[in-house]
Amino acid sequence: MNKYIERIYNGVFKENPTFIMMLGMCPTLAVTTSGNNGLYMGLTTTVVLTAANLLISALRKAIPDKVRIPAYIVVVASLVTIVQLLLGAYVPVVNELLGIYIPLIVVNCIILGRAEAYAAKNSVGLSFFDGIGMGLGFTVALTIIGSVRELLGAGTIFSYKITPSSFEPISIFILAPGAFFVLALLTAVQNKLKLPSATNGSGEKAGLACGGDCSHCGGSTCTTNRDKIDATKPEIGKNKN
Repeated sequence: MNKYIERIYNGVFKENPTFIMMLGMCPTLAVTTSGNNGLYMGLTTTVVLTAANLLISALRKAIPDKVRIPAYIVVVASLVTIVQLLLGAYVPVVNELLGIYIPLIVVNCIILGRAEAYAAKNSVGLSFFDGIGMGLGFTVALTIIGSVRELLGAGTIFSYKITPSSFEPISIFILAPGAFFVLALLTAVQNKLKLPSATNGSGEKAGLACGGDCSHCGGSTCTTNRDKIDATKPEIGKNKN
């Protein structure tokens, strides 16, 4: 598979930020009251994520290592501001629907995580396609969750009536608790089918120190990074004379 296409495939399927890595839970739970909201939030995040990966990869050799996180935040915040102004000017309905969650994209762990884990270490081209892949994966996940909540809570999908007139909508699904119910339901299906995810130790292991098996992690296996940190610390209580 072409390495650029592989980045998109990984983002949508193998490394889906919501269903596989369980990242970005704040917008996932808060915004997905409908399929439209999930789609809009996902696409907005995709634009910011792709542009951030592109810029950070291009500037990776110029950003000092000690200030890389603040630098990433400045880049992402600037992009989010631009996107929000464009939405307010040309698509005010979307800007009003997403509201405060557009500025909160600045601290979305998916964007900062990809900047630190991928864009800062790879070429501009690969980082660009990685941003597209992760963004599309996030969009697909939010759209699915939003559509399920909308269907159960209002009997519609993308505002189109789907259920028969006899169907009584379960309004809790379009309220805050409904987000947890739907996410738990989809995660349970993943685990039942033994699909890879952060909550399923039977799935494909992630490239982390502990293997990514969060459901069985007791802390004792997460030694790789801790050993590196401990090796740099001075011995406590060592005789200085």
